[in-house]
Amino acid sequence: MPEVVIIGGGVIGLSTAYELAGQGCAVRVMDQGPLGQEASWAGAGMLPPGGLDGPVTLESQLRAHSFRLWSQWAAGITEASGIDTGYRRCGCFEFRSTDAAATLFAEIETWRREGVPVEPLSAADMRARYPAVDSGNLVAYWLADAAQVRNPRLLKALMAACLHRGVQLSPGRPVQELRIDYGRVRSIETPTESITADEFVLAAGAWSQGLLKRIGLDLRAEPVKGQMVLLEQQPAPVACIVQSGLRYIVPRADGRVLIGATEERVGFDKSNTAEGVSGLLSFAQQVIPGLRAARFERSWAGLRPWRPGGLPVIGRAPGVDNLIVASGHFRSGLQLSPITAQLIRQLICRQPLSIPQTLLETALQSSAIPESPRPA
Repeated sequence: MPEVVIIGGGVIGLSTAYELAGQGCAVRVMDQGPLGQEASWAGAGMLPPGGLDGPVTLESQLRAHSFRLWSQWAAGITEASGIDTGYRRCGCFEFRSTDAAATLFAEIETWRREGVPVEPLSAADMRARYPAVDSGNLVAYWLADAAQVRNPRLLKALMAACLHRGVQLSPGRPVQELRIDYGRVRSIETPTESITADEFVLAAGAWSQGLLKRIGLDLRAEPVKGQMVLLEQQPAPVACIVQSGLRYIVPRADGRVLIGATEERVGFDKSNTAEGVSGLLSFAQQVIPGLRAARFERSWAGLRPWRPGGLPVIGRAPGVDNLIVASGHFRSGLQLSPITAQLIRQLICRQPLSIPQTLLETALQSSAIPESPRPA
């Protein structure tokens, strides 16, 4: 089996390493800092449902396949590591104000077309089911199959599971250059060593763009900051995910409540701001008034890799035979990590793909990668 070097130790890189090592590959994971401490750690771990009967877009197919994989994926990682990932089906209700009801009804129809069970809810339904929520003048729907996983626990479990399978983990090893020669990566260069392998996987999130541009490729990707707030309240006011568009409230079993998330194009700045934190707190308290009495635990931010069109790139880099790019997942890196890892394993091990090659190529084609990689 091939030797594989993965650049990026977030949830995509670690999941891919775990999957490849399970096939007998010799795998090394490189990261410029501590493993699993960037966007993968910063999110809330929401896992939306998907149906394999109706999806036709790349996004819906990726989501449907990942949804199908998650239960067994989480159980396998827990068994290999001895660490509970916090995976559980908790359900989610999505709401809008009545003046945005048309958007919500369109989402309901999309779920139905995908074959996902969805239940419209009136304000009276919400008052009966979720008395902690100020349903006010709202419309909503219920997704019973929505799930969640606890990001920090998942990442710790993945690291332990990777070590159990013989993966070499190399935190604090920034990759400075990809050396390309005649359409292949010959080596990657760090401040202290030159590393060779049969295959390379670039899964460095918001930092992938910089490495690719040095060899003449352009993902058109940029970092987008997402601020988060963590509260603690016993007992938790709700047991399910509460979401409205880009903002959400995610309760954990131990009484912690995650609130997210902003979207800010501010480069590689990960600082929290008064405006960002206060906006999230205001949203949470408006939706669940009881959270005004919750204990503020802390806030943080992560940098998510965004691309035009919102589609991740998963596939071989044009003109570079042994370089696979897995980046641009934006807000979906954690939820799509199982299918991304599976697809990369299939590409490297020359196995049939779970998703048609033509669909994967749509994201590559939309990347606007106009230049041929130049020899280093």
